[in-house]
Amino acid sequence: MAPHARGLRFLIAVAVFSAAAAVAAGARHGAAGQCGPVGAIVTEQLYSSLFLHKDDAVCPAKGFYTYASFIRATKKFPKFGATGDMVTRRREIAAFLAQISHETTGGWETAPDGPYSWGLCYKEEISPQSSYCDATDKQWPCYPGKSYHGRGPIQISWNFNYGPAGQALGFDGLRNPELVANCSDTAFQTALWFWMTPREAKPSCHQVMVGEYCPSRADAAANRTAGFGLVTNIVNGGLECNIADDARVNNRIGFYRRYCQVLGVDVGPNIDCAHQLPY
Repeated sequence: MAPHARGLRFLIAVAVFSAAAAVAAGARHGAAGQCGPVGAIVTEQLYSSLFLHKDDAVCPAKGFYTYASFIRATKKFPKFGATGDMVTRRREIAAFLAQISHETTGGWETAPDGPYSWGLCYKEEISPQSSYCDATDKQWPCYPGKSYHGRGPIQISWNFNYGPAGQALGFDGLRNPELVANCSDTAFQTALWFWMTPREAKPSCHQVMVGEYCPSRADAAANRTAGFGLVTNIVNGGLECNIADDARVNNRIGFYRRYCQVLGVDVGPNIDCAHQLPY
């Protein structure tokens, strides 16, 4: 076995032990303790073990994605990680962490500790190809000179996302989109806003992961079946879905498998979107 593979298995074993200890502690001290229901599942120690390299000098987001900011953000969305039975709750958290890990990864195939230990390395899109301004959207008009490229854990993009996210969270996302890359609390809040909020024909990622998704006839015809794959479709299906063996989808799945293993749950059905039509 290659050295990096042995190292990754050891790290997963340590993380699994940490998760078990966290669950036991939650049982002793109450699941809705100081850090809330999410903190009872993902302790600070476990969080650090999942994102081993986020504060490395090579990561542009060094020091940005703190555990405290993550937990504070979850408290603004009390249904996140707190809906359904314990398996459902852990699986939703694993899915969320997997998606933000892919969006911000600094890993590569032979990276130290494996490719799935490098989530939360970036906080802003590198060399964006455009300002991500949809000038046809009159409800959320672009502000002159502003760029709505990917920022934060979910890499929120486009004026039609920055506008409503800011409105929901109490900042001007159209005039001050830079806040998402400058304030870690706001960064995590925008990621969870995107996760929890259904948009037009799309369900929310939360609805999909907790069993609240009710497919329409159009969804059924497009093979949009509930599971982690549909979450990927919601996040970036226009570029990644209805494609066989897409490397980006596989990377998301790799993170998801790791986090599910650490949290002691199976991945569930329909984890890719290779045969789903995008929205």
